[in-house]
Order: sequence, then structure tokens, then C-alpha cells
Amino acid sequence: MQFGIFSVGDVTVDPTNGVKPTEHERIKAMVAIALKAEEVGLDVFATGEHHNPPFVPSSPTTMLGHIAGRTENLILSTATTLITTNDPVKIAEDYAMLQHLADGRVDLVMGRGNTGPVYPWFGKDIREGINLAVENYALLRQLWDNDVVDWQGKFRTPLQGFTATPRPLDDVAPFVWHGSIRSPEIAEQAAYYGDGFFANNIFWPKEHYQKLIAFYRKRFAHYGHGTPEQAIVGLGGQAFMAKNSQDAIREFRPYFDNAPVYGHGPSMEEFMAETPLVVGSPQQVIERTLAFREHFGDYQRQLFLMDHAGLPLKTVLEQLDLLGEEVVPVLRKEFAIGRPAGVPDAPTHAARVAAKAAEADAKPDTAAATTF
Repeated sequence: MQFGIFSVGDVTVDPTNGVKPTEHERIKAMVAIALKAEEVGLDVFATGEHHNPPFVPSSPTTMLGHIAGRTENLILSTATTLITTNDPVKIAEDYAMLQHLADGRVDLVMGRGNTGPVYPWFGKDIREGINLAVENYALLRQLWDNDVVDWQGKFRTPLQGFTATPRPLDDVAPFVWHGSIRSPEIAEQAAYYGDGFFANNIFWPKEHYQKLIAFYRKRFAHYGHGTPEQAIVGLGGQAFMAKNSQDAIREFRPYFDNAPVYGHGPSMEEFMAETPLVVGSPQQVIERTLAFREHFGDYQRQLFLMDHAGLPLKTVLEQLDLLGEEVVPVLRKEFAIGRPAGVPDAPTHAARVAAKAAEADAKPDTAAATTF
């Protein structure tokens, strides 16, 4: 089981003092947060991809490449890589390059994003969002899996005899999760390829995500990749902690009430009752997170959103101390209890390279077996 954090990279006014960080300060803060994640023993740092204010992470590979050079163990991922508006050739080459620089510590979440205007900004039609996701990913897989690619599709110029460079590290492409909030077509795509499915698990009641994840598991088995329980599932979550739960509620309330995404709507208590948001003590975060297994089955990756809504860097780093010291060690132990032997571990580059080698060794040597 992997644990980590994901960031949307918003630049938001701190409602307690009216201070708004500059873009430079927010970018540097994201790097500091990633370094802190490794320091406290987390497994994953993931950044979003946005091309509009109030967000800053428009170039995830640039940020993750920098973080790769300053970390040793942290898996570097994306909270969304825009498969609809990015050229699959550029994705193939950028993330293979990052994979080499990070010695394999790279995977990514493919998604359509949550900002409609991004489509025309990159010359695309939002009405083709699902079709773009399907066709572009099919091309990306070919670019990673084959040394030479001939391609013709609807949404880009054809390719003839094209080789994406560099080739994936150890001939094993980065692992892909497909992220979705509402689209069964994306869950179907993840299942078809035997990839992972990541449910952001932020804004909706558990029943919403239960349907998507159950559908993905069923289709994963349908395509012959294993049992439904062997499907690769990742979940998001939100938390704000203090030693005393009442202190956590008091401290986080102004940030919740004024957050651009959910401020000035339902109360924090209503939001906590209807979504995975938990504001309270570390023990309350542990209990809420452990309940995810009851709702969704055994899964492979848990990421938390902790650096949004104008929270200052100092506060976020304190949150990561609590997460790494008091929450994640307990979650690792508790999630391991009763985990069926057939449930796979979270994917890593080393494990996937070893699995590919074992598969190659298991194949009969047809040349040696031929007699003349």
C-alpha cells in the first residue's frame, strides 16, 4: 500500500490574514512540500496540471524533474496529465525522459481535467473529450510499447515510421492510472488496458465512487487481467488535523468557508458528513481512511489533499509531520491486517521490470525447441 499527497497547485488568499502568495512562492512551496513528504516517509508526491489562474503547475515534468534530483525514494506522479489536450507524442517523450532522470520513480494519472476552456486554448473541442481521451491514449500506448509506430487517427496528423525518444527505461513504460470523477468510459478504458483506476474521492459521497470502482473492477476481470479484487485502485482524500479535534475545526473553518472550490456553500460539518473530508484528530483521520476499505475493497494507493484553500506553507508542513508520524504508520499496519494474499501490491518500476523478466523467462524458447 502506498501513501502520499497530491496537490492542485492553487494560488489562494489566506483568509486569516489576507495574504496571497506569489506564483513563485507557491511553486517553491510545492517543492518544499514534496521534499517534506519524503522526509516524513510518504511514498508518493503528485502534482496537478493546469493552464489557468489560480493554478501554477502548467509543466508537471519540469517540477517533477527538479524534485527527482532532490529526492531518493519518492514516487513522482501527476494528479492529472491532460490526455485530451496534450499531444501523445509529447507525453510519451516527456515522461520517458522524466522516468530516466528519476531512475524509474515515475507514474502518472491520465485524465480530462476539470477546466472546460483548456480545450480551445490547445485547439481542441470539448465535445470530443471522451473520444480524444480514447484515441490519444491508444496512440500513447503504441508510442511506448513499439520502437517504430505507424499511426492514423481522427485528431492529429498521421505518423509514419516514428520512434519516440528516449525509449522507456528498461523497456517498461511508466505505470498509468486513469482518473475520473464521473465518466464510466474512463473506468472502461483503464480496465481494457489493465491499468490502474484513480478516484479522486474528494467532492462526492462514497456511493458515487463505489459505482465507478465496482464497474472498473468488473470490467478489469472481463478483459482477463485477473479477478475484480486484483484490479489496481487508487483513492484521494482530504484531511486537516490537530492534536485536539476542536482545534482542528476552529483552525480550518475560515479556510473551508472561503475556499474557491467549496466555500460559501454547505457548512463544513455538512461537507464532512457527505464527503471524505475529515477535520479532526489524527485518530479520526485514521478511522475515516480505514473505512475506505469497507467501501471500496482492498486498494493500492491512498493520496491526501492537504495544501489548498490558502493554507500557509508552515501549516501544511506541520500537517505532513502529523500524517507521516501519527497517521500513515498506523494505516500501513492496519491495512496489512487481513489483506488477501491475491491482492497485488501497488505498482513500482522495479516490480514491473522483474515481472516482465519473469514473463520472458516463462515463455518457451521456440528456436531451441525446433528440430530439423
